[in-house]
Amino acid sequence: MSKGQISQFIEKYYLHFNAAALVDAAKGYEAQLEAGNKMLVSLAGAMSTAELGKIFAEMIRQDKVQIVSCTGANLEEDIMNLVAHSHYKRVPNYRDLTPKDEWDLLEKGLNRVTDTCIPEEEAFRRIQEHIVKIWKDAEAKGERYLPHEYMYKLLLSGVLEEHYEIDIKDSWMYAAAEKNLPIVCPGWEDSTMGNIFASYVLKGELKASTMKSGIEYMTFLADWYTDNSEKGIGFFQIGGGIAGDFPICVVPMLYQDMERTDTPFWSYFCQISDSTTSYGSYSGAVPNEKITWGKLDIDTPKFIIESDATIVAPLIFAYLLDM
Repeated sequence: MSKGQISQFIEKYYLHFNAAALVDAAKGYEAQLEAGNKMLVSLAGAMSTAELGKIFAEMIRQDKVQIVSCTGANLEEDIMNLVAHSHYKRVPNYRDLTPKDEWDLLEKGLNRVTDTCIPEEEAFRRIQEHIVKIWKDAEAKGERYLPHEYMYKLLLSGVLEEHYEIDIKDSWMYAAAEKNLPIVCPGWEDSTMGNIFASYVLKGELKASTMKSGIEYMTFLADWYTDNSEKGIGFFQIGGGIAGDFPICVVPMLYQDMERTDTPFWSYFCQISDSTTSYGSYSGAVPNEKITWGKLDIDTPKFIIESDATIVAPLIFAYLLDM
């Protein structure tokens, strides 16, 4: 397919500095897929609340991503946006809010993420009723699943359909559920649904073991990487933190700890981040540092785009989708 107007625009005008890095990274990603390599995309921050699903869902449908690593927040917030979109509140003057203004938002049940407030009652509680039933049903049957697998069951069961407030094609989690796309969700406990699950454990209504653990995510990822890395697997990282650090470590774990010295390095690496390189920050580490940890090879194509991911990621995805 020929490239569309968005792709032509960035190729014509994005010529230097971070703009050029964006184009280079997009072309590198495309080259990976054309070579038959697979791609992991990691989502940190609040990309689901930023409604990345509007374009990321199409990336999933068109097989431009083969596995996702994301925070528990991104896992649940895409579904929250699906069922409570009309109740979200935008606060464009968020930089000017006083502590009293913030308290007023809390009392209204509006949890702020930068300029967007998630409506607690409509979003969290609308999902809670149904997901708790799925957790308890699994436990009654002696079954255990990973956090995203429970979310897939929730979406595919159809129980939320009456609450849909956006076009289902704009939900990346629904697109992923339809494909049963592999997901790694490290640190899921640090999310609203993770907190809710913990509360049921504390109340004695659920066992902690009904939810598979982060170690089981790592062992799942190790098997998946081993089975899929014959041609190479690329790593496209949006933001930093655990969503990126957890999955990239599977390579040195296999190579060093499992002593599988034939394990290939990641075949491509790109990070979109506005973190500066300072004070031991993982998010701000330059890609070459990852060579010393046995994650990337000397010749691995490496890109870093120092910019806002909510601006950059949709442009790169648009390029890959020939838009």
